[in-house]
Amino acid sequence: MSKVLRIDSFVRLDFTAANTDLATLDLVNTAGFSEYVFNRIYAAGAQMGIGGYMENRVIYWRSSHFMKAGEVPRNIHLGVDLWAKAGTPVYAPLSGRVHSFKNNAGFGDYGPTIILEHEYEGKPLFTLYGHLSLRSLENLYEGKPITADEKIGEIGNYPDNGDWPPHLHFQVMTDMLGHSGDFPGVCAEEDKAKYAAICLNPDFLLGF
Repeated sequence: MSKVLRIDSFVRLDFTAANTDLATLDLVNTAGFSEYVFNRIYAAGAQMGIGGYMENRVIYWRSSHFMKAGEVPRNIHLGVDLWAKAGTPVYAPLSGRVHSFKNNAGFGDYGPTIILEHEYEGKPLFTLYGHLSLRSLENLYEGKPITADEKIGEIGNYPDNGDWPPHLHFQVMTDMLGHSGDFPGVCAEEDKAKYAAICLNPDFLLGF
């Protein structure tokens, strides 16, 4: 069972070029994209879709957030996505404090985002929760104590969540690189090694 979403029925979802369904799907139409995602989940008899760590994805062409003119396109996913229905509670896997939070509004961005700071095995560790509901940001302040297993928010719906099918982007970092309320969740292929050294595979905290 996931320590973050408390769901033990899941199916792996593939958003690489190997998934030929994506070539015929209108990814800009978030309602249609969402219907596709949840049809895949429910057809598998699951409650949640999961995947994405260091996945080379083709879905980011849907948003200029990842395909800015004059810049190298970003397509390497640095966290794990947990695709589940809007309103699903999100829990902290470790005790810590609120590092920062922000509504990263814009098509394809994180939407409401919370970043927690922890101490893990004697070293700083940061966890990021993206695509939350707007009310997840209520009553927060930097430094607010958080206990392990405490509910910290819930999965948001589009368009408030950055206009994505409902899911949680969960990412683990050893260094915030000076960011606050935000951190790259997708990088360019040429930067993969740099971010792989900072963004850990979240499975050790998810509990799968």
